[in-house]
Amino acid sequence: MHDDDGLRGGQGATLHAVSSAVLAVTRHLSVHEVLQVIVRAAAQLLDARYAALGVPDDEGSFAEFVVEGVSEDDWDRIGPLPRQHGMLAAMLRDDAPKRLADIRREPEFEGWPHAHPVLKDFLGVPIRDGEDVLGIVFLANKRRPGGFTAQDEELLTLFAAHAAIAMANARLYEHNRELTVVAERNRLARELHDAVAQKLFSLRLTARTASALAERDAARTVRELEQVERLAAEALAELSAVINELRPADLADGLVPSLRKHAEVLDRAHETSVRFTGDEAIVLPEEHEAVAFRITQEALYNALRHAGARAVHVRLCTEGGRAVLQVSDDGAGFDPDGDQQNGLGLASMRERAVSIGGRLTVGSAPGEGTTVRLEVPL
Repeated sequence: MHDDDGLRGGQGATLHAVSSAVLAVTRHLSVHEVLQVIVRAAAQLLDARYAALGVPDDEGSFAEFVVEGVSEDDWDRIGPLPRQHGMLAAMLRDDAPKRLADIRREPEFEGWPHAHPVLKDFLGVPIRDGEDVLGIVFLANKRRPGGFTAQDEELLTLFAAHAAIAMANARLYEHNRELTVVAERNRLARELHDAVAQKLFSLRLTARTASALAERDAARTVRELEQVERLAAEALAELSAVINELRPADLADGLVPSLRKHAEVLDRAHETSVRFTGDEAIVLPEEHEAVAFRITQEALYNALRHAGARAVHVRLCTEGGRAVLQVSDDGAGFDPDGDQQNGLGLASMRERAVSIGGRLTVGSAPGEGTTVRLEVPL
């Protein structure tokens, strides 16, 4: 095989290995998850038994450190990361690639912490974004004899350039997601003002009318006071619904208890019946549960505010190896192909579903209610 063929083959392998990291970004995973994908891809690309990726902090250590090839129990027993000593700390200072036949023979080597695997051949390369070092990827113990070669170093350096793009994009996505949360809270604040303030203003006028009629028209005064009571109840319901959306979701007890509690709160705050049934055994990854809860909130909001439903049923179950979350109402319904989708937030709900590898479908027709269905792999 010619040298050019070998180089093209190496580049092709690099692009193939980094594709999983790029895919992780397109699925809107967190920065930490992208780091894990990059570490796993680097280990596979260069056939290394151990791999790690450290993100430097401002204090001579690592703000984040992910590993491949070490069990969680062993990692817990290894203890804290090196700070101002050891080979990893030396690379933090130098910001340059380092390829070693036996790390144990280096002057910086100071022994292993308890439960640390024994490393021999070693390759470390910085992940750069211009002059900034986003992280350092470390590989050790190549599975094939002979250790890491100059070609391996070139290949890992090329891989690191692609990894820098994946890390930068993941950070940008998380930043944009934070901005989206702020925008969502601003929207809810406007709704709080428009909906609740309007009802409170009407309540004030009705109370003044009742006061003026109290002495000369008792029957009408009673009707006006009944109107005051109705407006006060509606204002309280609006306020409860909006505050509940502003409050961050507490999923510490798991998705099922949180959905049940949320349904109970809305059932008390609204005249609409809100019920929940779910399989207690269903447990999803933390990020998946947060997205599922937020989609449920949005679907319930639509049913309570726009559909005029008498009853809403939230159901969580499993079907064919997937968790299925369904929100059904008996309200006015709508044409899914019409222009209401943006107003109902269906596009953002679908984006949230895709971000966790799920699928969101909406079934509705005028006068026939609406069913929002989220499917997520278990």
